[in-house]
Amino acid sequence: MLVGEKLAIVCERLLERYGVPDRPTGSPLEVLVRTVLSQNTNDRNRDRAYEALRRRFPRWEMLLAAPEEEIARCLRPGGLNHQKARRLKEIVKRVWRRWGQGEMEGICKLGRREALSFLLDLPGVGPKTAYCVLAFGCDVDLFPVDTHILRIAKRLGLLDERVTAEEAHRIFAPLVPPGRARDLHLLLIRYGREVCRARGPLCHRCLFPELCLYGPRDG
Repeated sequence: MLVGEKLAIVCERLLERYGVPDRPTGSPLEVLVRTVLSQNTNDRNRDRAYEALRRRFPRWEMLLAAPEEEIARCLRPGGLNHQKARRLKEIVKRVWRRWGQGEMEGICKLGRREALSFLLDLPGVGPKTAYCVLAFGCDVDLFPVDTHILRIAKRLGLLDERVTAEEAHRIFAPLVPPGRARDLHLLLIRYGREVCRARGPLCHRCLFPELCLYGPRDG
């Protein structure tokens, strides 16, 4: 069975199990900041850090004028707060240099290659973050690959064990069912948190036993 056919099966069964997920919303810059804050933490702590940041800096120009230490205090709930504070300040500076004041809406009018090139040049922004900005900030049918998705894809034989997350974005791009990239991204993350976990996967609840290479020997 081809990888594209397997992906179609995975997508269909996840939709049957969970239904169509609610998609995150926000401007491109909001999605970018939230995704950077999500690195190495969970959603709850990311949201706490983001809410603290926007309470203290309701306008982005206020963040640009603030000392990194003050930004870092807001980001403490999400961990790596000093690193993220430094990155966010530089990101907003570069965004404003390119797009002017606002929420970076202009990036949605660029071609995909140019938009990704700009995003990937920002500090702390890898393929997953860049794809998330275009997928959820610009409503583009893109498939971001995070650690949950990479793990599941390898367990199901969709990717070779040696494939990196960056390579996975290129491999999956032409194979994900059209119009389902964002839904599949969100559903696989949920499945990776609830069932196909990194440690102690609940193999008895597997939706894809005929595809799985990991098997009940570890569950």
